[in-house]
Amino acid sequence: MNILNEIVAYKQQEVEEQKSLYPVRLLERSIYFQSPTLSLSKYILRKDLSGIIAEFKRRSPSKGVINEFAKPEKVCLEYMRGGASALSVLTDTRYFGGSSHDLTVARKYNFCPILRKDFIIDEYQVVEARSIGADAILLIAEILSANQLKSLASFAFSIGLEVLFEVHDRESIGKLPPEAKIIGVNSRSLTDFNVSIENAIALIDLLPPDVVKVAESGIDSPETLIKLKELGFNGFLIGEHFMRNANPGKACEQFVGRVNEIELNTTEKGEHRVQKKKFIVRN
Repeated sequence: MNILNEIVAYKQQEVEEQKSLYPVRLLERSIYFQSPTLSLSKYILRKDLSGIIAEFKRRSPSKGVINEFAKPEKVCLEYMRGGASALSVLTDTRYFGGSSHDLTVARKYNFCPILRKDFIIDEYQVVEARSIGADAILLIAEILSANQLKSLASFAFSIGLEVLFEVHDRESIGKLPPEAKIIGVNSRSLTDFNVSIENAIALIDLLPPDVVKVAESGIDSPETLIKLKELGFNGFLIGEHFMRNANPGKACEQFVGRVNEIELNTTEKGEHRVQKKKFIVRN
């Protein structure tokens, strides 16, 4: 059994236990369940923001401890101050050291879209996401059938949540329903956890042209983000690169600053070339 199968098997047990402890009717009483949600897709596309979905993650099965004692109220607030467009919060406890409480704390301190990142396999988890303050959920095509993706997404939409559909290969893209409007290409293999940004580059042309495209994993430099942006990606999910820093929020701010600097220099150079060309033509 690979790690992905192990996680899903454990998640099935965990969901059944949660159902008995916190019934759906109890979750629906949360103050967040009826609160308006924010649009992840709109924030990703905002011209005044970076397109970065900054992730709060303490550890992972492949990397072990990343930032064990990080506080969501501090890190997530500084992410937004640093120029992130949205937040992603890992809520899996056993494998990633997160919790639903982390997301609720992030919600309390931030007015921005928050993605609940977990291994969602059941409608119960969708209700739970709404009840803890999430605006969007992640659905991983590699662990769900085409019917499950469509059913879970439809249910999420019905209670006001957006969905980031995560794909890893051609086969997973083929599972997506027509309603998929935000698609993330994960450059990390979920079977061996190796990362190759070439995976995102290879798959982007297979995505529908009118969707919001998000590159996930392996973005470790502003130059990589710029390259992906030029290829057509709109959003960029970055977690480990920031979280390994003693001050993740500051790392995010410096990263965004460097992206802006590169884009400004590129624009100025382009304008200079245009002006030079006009001068030559006139003379």
